[in-house]
Amino acid sequence: MIYIENKKARFDYEIMDKYEAGIELLGFEVKSLMNKRGSLEGAFVIARGGEAFLMGANIPPYQAKNTPVVYDPYRTRKLLLKKNEINSLAGKESANGLTIVPLLMYNKGTKIKIEIAVARHKKKHDKRELIKKRETGREIRRELKAH
Repeated sequence: MIYIENKKARFDYEIMDKYEAGIELLGFEVKSLMNKRGSLEGAFVIARGGEAFLMGANIPPYQAKNTPVVYDPYRTRKLLLKKNEINSLAGKESANGLTIVPLLMYNKGTKIKIEIAVARHKKKHDKRELIKKRETGREIRRELKAH
């Protein structure tokens, strides 16, 4: 079951490689995700010192009044990946024009996983082409439905 999805990432970025990672979460963050509360918009992944971290993801507390006072919903969260995957991500991250973005959070059995992707930012004209294709597809479907 998909908990949260970063739809904007698929529009803004050209996806190159995908990885599946575990994520370190607190108990009330897990409950919040199960209620589909949270956002991956504007979030990114960095690989430093043999570890990978999710930065800028918003996961609000499940019950605000029962949450520790010092809790930050935008805190840095550690990703659980194999060493060779982290090294691969670090190499691709240092390449010019590539970034690592989270695509979605979902459960796999009893574990919560995050799908991350190495991506290149799309140019403005690429986005315009995508919008044109989408619009023409809608118009064609509308015309076929009408007849």
